[in-house]
Amino acid sequence: MIKTLKKYRAPYLFILPFFVLFLVFQLIPTVWTFYISLTKWRGIGKPEFVGLDNFKKMLIDGMFWEALANTAVYWLTGLVFILFFAILIASLLNCQWLKGKAFFKTATFLPNICAAVAMGLIFRMLFDENVGLVNELLGKKVPWLASTAYSKIPVILLIVWRNTPWYTMIVLSGLLNISPDYYEAATVDGANTYQKFIYITLPSISNILLFCSITLTVDMWKIFNEPYILPGPGTSNTSLFQYMYESGFNVFNMGYASAIGVILIVLLTIISLVQFIVRKGGRESI
Repeated sequence: MIKTLKKYRAPYLFILPFFVLFLVFQLIPTVWTFYISLTKWRGIGKPEFVGLDNFKKMLIDGMFWEALANTAVYWLTGLVFILFFAILIASLLNCQWLKGKAFFKTATFLPNICAAVAMGLIFRMLFDENVGLVNELLGKKVPWLASTAYSKIPVILLIVWRNTPWYTMIVLSGLLNISPDYYEAATVDGANTYQKFIYITLPSISNILLFCSITLTVDMWKIFNEPYILPGPGTSNTSLFQYMYESGFNVFNMGYASAIGVILIVLLTIISLVQFIVRKGGRESI
């Protein structure tokens, strides 16, 4: 063992910074979060061990369940619409007949580099009930951010608008790696555009779509900026990550906030495993 370490000293030294950073900023904070979730702690003093009391509190905490439901809505709608538009736009950018691809790629990516807070304020003005451009175009006053029935729509639109460009570029990179020979052979066999997309394009980028779905799931479940900048009436738009933040830094209930963080970790792990299993099952059935 010692001889092996000496022999491969240089490679191990190169990867050592990663493991140090992972230990300090990932592993230790995660273990600490699990521990604090079992305590009552205000951020100062000695944590008081309370067992599973924080998790029991969640069962009767209506705010927790509302935030969980809100986040699930953001996740499902974001996952569907972002991937749909990412595939659609990437397919258009990959078309041979499209001129000025460099311009359109740059224009497509711009929303992703805009500050979330700035874009949130702009969307807030666009959906203002009295002077908003959206209501001017509709010709009637819709209380977008003052009604529980409509308040999530601006948030979802902002989420989709900001995140679609990033995933469009990822999907586009996958499309560019598909050999044109496949499409030429399919054309010779009489396949139409729809058949080429279903039987060539989608299977070829399935791994990329799995990666996008997993990273999107993580992004959506830790969504914070959009619902925070575009709040609805009461807590109608509050996300689970936002509720965790408020529990920890507004109320200073670090134990309860850590318990919410543990629930998030468990949920994301389960969802990711399900996505892997579904993908594996789909691959075996092909």
